[in-house]
Amino acid sequence: MSETPGAAAGDRPDPGPATEGVALLMGDPRKAIIKLSGPMIIAMFLMSTYNIVNAIWVAGLGSDALAAVGFVTPLFMILIGIGSGLGAGAASVISRRIGARDKAGADNAAIHAILITLFLSAVLTIPLILLTGPIVTLFGAGEAAGLATQYGQVVFLGMGLVLFTNIGYAILRAEGDTKRAMYAMAASSVINLILDPLLIYTAGMGIAGAAWGMILSMIVVTGIMLYWFFVKRDTYITLSWQDFRYDKKTVRDILGVGLPASVEFFLMSIIAIFINILLVTTAGTDAVAVYTAGWRVVFFAIIPLVAIGTSVITVAGAAFGARRYEKIRTAHTFSVLLGIGISLAVSIITFVFASQIALVFTYSADSAHLAPDIALFLATMCFFYPFVPPGIMSGSVFQGTGKGMTSLVITVLRNLVFIALFTWLFGIVLGYGEHGVWWGIVAGDIIGGTIAFIWARYYISRLIANG
Repeated sequence: MSETPGAAAGDRPDPGPATEGVALLMGDPRKAIIKLSGPMIIAMFLMSTYNIVNAIWVAGLGSDALAAVGFVTPLFMILIGIGSGLGAGAASVISRRIGARDKAGADNAAIHAILITLFLSAVLTIPLILLTGPIVTLFGAGEAAGLATQYGQVVFLGMGLVLFTNIGYAILRAEGDTKRAMYAMAASSVINLILDPLLIYTAGMGIAGAAWGMILSMIVVTGIMLYWFFVKRDTYITLSWQDFRYDKKTVRDILGVGLPASVEFFLMSIIAIFINILLVTTAGTDAVAVYTAGWRVVFFAIIPLVAIGTSVITVAGAAFGARRYEKIRTAHTFSVLLGIGISLAVSIITFVFASQIALVFTYSADSAHLAPDIALFLATMCFFYPFVPPGIMSGSVFQGTGKGMTSLVITVLRNLVFIALFTWLFGIVLGYGEHGVWWGIVAGDIIGGTIAFIWARYYISRLIANG
């Protein structure tokens, strides 16, 4: 660790002028989680609403177009994973330094994070664009490969925008300013919602129009954040190139959480690819279309849990930096219980309205035959939701306290061991086909979430005992 939290007050670095967000981070963790996660829930709901509406517009192009998005999704998850992972690393380091009252160190960490994203964008963008076609073909896209390539190449053109906006959101979250992060994320979603039908149908761009809508919206959001950081300059974190000092320890701290977190998303992409292959093997590309549409609803349903988990990273990081380990336990307990309560409510609502939700994705003649299977998938996932919170909140505690590798190990166990094992066992070995694959996801989530929770409780207890 490069920080030295807990030093005597006279030895601490200058904490800088405290904002409302920073004061919130240093107070009651339960209040902080609620206040920080609220704006993020709203923003993520808007973003997920866009994802669902995007799927609805794409579904109007036929089941092949919807399946094409499904084959690109694992690749796009890798891109999102890199951005979100580095964002988690940046938020962890910045919040820990804020907790340790080291504003200069927090400022420097933020600039390091931005430079890392610029480097990765320069290195990865062109190879991803050139390899989109061969990769989706390798994934089994078949007749949908052409559409998948059109969609994917435009998506990957915006890699730099995806990475930068994720870092911008992370900086704002780290200083407790989730309202401003909400405004930026909401702007991106609303612009997307407006542009998609215009580009897909009015402009006649087809599936590529959906990708261009995302790119254009992110250009606008990038401009907004650049204005906040470099023109208005009213954030707690100050981005100043003149004050920047390269520091290997800062890079290691960011990547120590960021790389494992990025690998976690990569592993989720791998399991998504694996599931797509199982579905194609057992039931054809229609099964991928069902999974693609259904999983967008699942992601929409777990948004409050993801938002709460994101807040836990910041709250746990600040508590760790201040050596207030009891606050970490309070944050973990409260977030898990809150998440389970939300999950149970979501499960009931989804189970009751599964058929009606499925109709949203099957309004066209080409996709109407998918409705019963989408409804059944959604009903099955109701058993998945309640076991998501222990896994998400526990991983967030490890990320917030700088234990990125531990969070990665938990994800490996959940995805590459338990979910992969049970989807293969139920879907292929026992011959239950696509329905077996769905239940394999549920079984793997239950076991993985339980192990993550027990591990986190043990870790927090050790922190308190040795603190």
